[in-house]
Amino acid sequence: MRKLTLTLIVLIAALQWPLWLGKGSWLRVWQLDSQVEEQRAANAVLVGRNAALDAEVRDLKQGSAAIEERARNELGMIRNNEVFFQLLDNSTASQAQ
Repeated sequence: MRKLTLTLIVLIAALQWPLWLGKGSWLRVWQLDSQVEEQRAANAVLVGRNAALDAEVRDLKQGSAAIEERARNELGMIRNNEVFFQLLDNSTASQAQ
């Protein structure tokens, strides 16, 4: 009877081994679930970035306001008959002297 019990325990352990520690085990499933969640979070960030870029492209294609804003900010361009004022703060003004 003792050998039968020991044999059954070993058999049950052998059957449970792949479930808990094998290739398709619960541990591996939990790891894959966490990787999927991390990838979903990364995808959500990228979807937001893509939406912002898409909106910027549409704005640049359709309107001239975005082009004008970029020309003013990045290139320092001004319109005809406009006067450009550059204001310096005190720390910059004192360093220039």
